[in-house]
Amino acid sequence: MTQITFDTKHQLLLVALDVPLNDDEFELWGKIFLHHDDIELTEFNQGADRHQWRFNYQNSSFTLNFEHYSESIWVSAEGADAEQKLQTLYTQLLPQK
Repeated sequence: MTQITFDTKHQLLLVALDVPLNDDEFELWGKIFLHHDDIELTEFNQGADRHQWRFNYQNSSFTLNFEHYSESIWVSAEGADAEQKLQTLYTQLLPQK
């Protein structure tokens, strides 16, 4: 199960998984997690300890980040316009019941 928390203090969406990801699983997991009609994946970057999916939502840029060593996953907004859309993106990404 995926849990998402909107951290208003830091303007981030924190993502928690029941089962930790391996670094080689993040690319596919990110594609599935971000598979929504209103989201356009733009770029995947893979580093030694951090991987990122850059994507657009409502004409604003965001990044889905995965830090391997701390097993942290979060979504960050790129710019003030994107920060204003974090609440809407949060609602869009919540698992449907």
